Amino acid sequence: MSRDTTISAFLARYGYAGAQAESLAQDASFRRYLRLRGGPRPAVLMDAPPPEDVRPFVRIAAHLAGIGLSIPEILAVDEVDGLLLEEDLGDDMLATLLPPIPLPQGEGEAGWRLFDTAIDMLVAMQRAPAPADLPHWDAAAMASTALATLFDWWWPACFGAPAPAAAQQDVAAALETMLAPVAAGPTCFVHRDFFAGNMLWLPERTGVRRIGLLDFQGAALGHPAYDLVSLLQDARRDIPTDVAERAIARYLAQRPELDPAAFRTAYAACAAQRHLRVACQWVRLAQRDGRPGYLVHGPRTWRLLDCAIRQPVAAPLAAALDRWIPVASRGNPPELAA
Repeated sequence: MSRDTTISAFLARYGYAGAQAESLAQDASFRRYLRLRGGPRPAVLMDAPPPEDVRPFVRIAAHLAGIGLSIPEILAVDEVDGLLLEEDLGDDMLATLLPPIPLPQGEGEAGWRLFDTAIDMLVAMQRAPAPADLPHWDAAAMASTALATLFDWWWPACFGAPAPAAAQQDVAAALETMLAPVAAGPTCFVHRDFFAGNMLWLPERTGVRRIGLLDFQGAALGHPAYDLVSLLQDARRDIPTDVAERAIARYLAQRPELDPAAFRTAYAACAAQRHLRVACQWVRLAQRDGRPGYLVHGPRTWRLLDCAIRQPVAAPLAAALDRWIPVASRGNPPELAA
């Protein structure tokens, strides 16, 4: 049976046989999303063929709904075929509602106050006991994923040959040292892609439910600083420094049990790891998945990495990169057009 036939049968089973389908923006996976109009209620179809798996989405959705957050209600699911019907939460992505940078003359920064609700939601999500079966997004996992995108994808695309073993060992040791504060810190539920493009503004709701959260199937147990980095050092859009500092202050005010200095150190380490991994991940998406459009974010991500490795905790990574990657080469590989 073809994929289209499987999808048609699934939709017909739940009353959407005659629905009109409109493609929505894809994320960085093999999933695709279709908005459906003309069925029993507005809905979105998640088409997640292998190697994708809808079961983590279903489990995490139940957890997040259970702690009172706004997530798309699951209307129907076929876990075997990787198909899921979910509530349509609309189009008001936080990413599209944030103010332009720089702000036009005379305009205020009220739009950035949307981050206040995002911070409050993050605190609520982290305070709730996490599901016991989540994978670990610990220092070892963070290091291995960064090393994989750097040496499996970016390095050969940039230099035309595999990286020397000495380079791989040097960067691996640097990441292990840099991530020691993460390894020693607290753990909690981590979304792992907690940024404005995965949030919808729902002004008719109240409190933290005014933000609808998407793309949470990759959740894990990790350091609480990681999601804050995802939000405030977004690889896809510029975030003013004063906005980020205000958000961190709001977060720490609600988490008095955290040591602020230790948290900021772990925050800096998470930032350096994330930017290294993501800067190189754009190459993987372009080469393996045929999605070169993500390379447009490369220059910003490499700039964020440059800033991150200037922090004292990231000195080992900065030194290792200086030994092996010239500053002039730190960007999208020249053969890949952004």
